[in-house]
Formats: sequence, C-alpha cells, structure tokens
Amino acid sequence: MLKEFKAFVMRGNLVEIAVGLIMALAFAGVVTAFTNVLLSFVGAIFGGSVSFDRLTFTLNGTPIPYGAFLTALANFLLVAWVLFLIVKAYNRLRKPAEEALAGPTEVELLTEIRDSLRARQP
Repeated sequence: MLKEFKAFVMRGNLVEIAVGLIMALAFAGVVTAFTNVLLSFVGAIFGGSVSFDRLTFTLNGTPIPYGAFLTALANFLLVAWVLFLIVKAYNRLRKPAEEALAGPTEVELLTEIRDSLRARQP
C-alpha cells in the first residue's frame, strides 16, 4: 500500500497540480496586496476611507461589513482579468507552433500524389 501511495504521489500530473496550487496561492497574495493598494487610492480619491474592509452599514443594530465583499470582489476580478490575459497570450503563442507541426492536409497530399502520377505518364 505504501508503494502504491508513493507511485500516486510521484505521478507527474499530481506534482504539476501541486506546483500550480502553490503558484496560485503566491499569486493570490500578490493580487491581494495590489488590490489593497488600488482600493486605498480609490478610497482616498472618493471617500477618504483607507480600507474598504472597514466599510459597514447598520441594520437593526447589526453591522453589515459590505467592504470586505467589495475587496474580495475586486480581488476576484483582478485575478480573472490576469488569468484571461495569460490564457490569451498562451493561445496566441501556441497557435503558430501547432500550425508549424500540422503538415499538409489530406487534400494537399492527394493533389500532390495526383500531380506526381500525371508527371510519370508519357
């Protein structure tokens, strides 16, 4: 059983997923810090509030922290935008490589064979 577990853990896909997760967590930290800076500028310009996390409104004596939601939403939108840009760049880079690897089409091959056979006939 230990041998099977070791084989499972050392499988290439699992290691790649683990590395991706660690990179995503580090990236999330960077985006959170950037969002805090960005929202501080927005707060300074529009409301003087340094952090959106502290924004609340009171309903029947209970504070509702909607600022934390705004910060999380900004984080999500920034991560989604950056991931969109990364995937778009990846697809743009991958497309020429796929085109270079894709040989002639079936029609092109058949046309070439036909032309070759015609050239051999007297």
